[in-house]
Amino acid sequence: MIVVTNDSIAGKKITTSLGLVKGNTIRARNIGRDLLAMFKNLIGGEIEEYTKLIAESREQAIDRMVKEAEALGANAVIGVRFATSYIMANAAEILAYGTAVKVENIS
Repeated sequence: MIVVTNDSIAGKKITTSLGLVKGNTIRARNIGRDLLAMFKNLIGGEIEEYTKLIAESREQAIDRMVKEAEALGANAVIGVRFATSYIMANAAEILAYGTAVKVENIS
């Protein structure tokens, strides 16, 4: 599955647009990561526990979006974007969305 943020794919021609596809996940922080983050906040630097949590969440959202595109018969998703929103204290949603398409090589 080709997944791009562009509205086109170099060397490919879009033959069919299948519509919007999306994937999301909602993740909550845990007390262990919060304690480590509070300590890191005092001394400065990257909060690696949260970086890992967000990266895993983003990958899961992409995987779910791709599965939805595959179910439509797509072989690519173009115009991919991400959105994040807070659902409640200590929980956030990561949403990946784009347009499912069928592409073929340009002859």
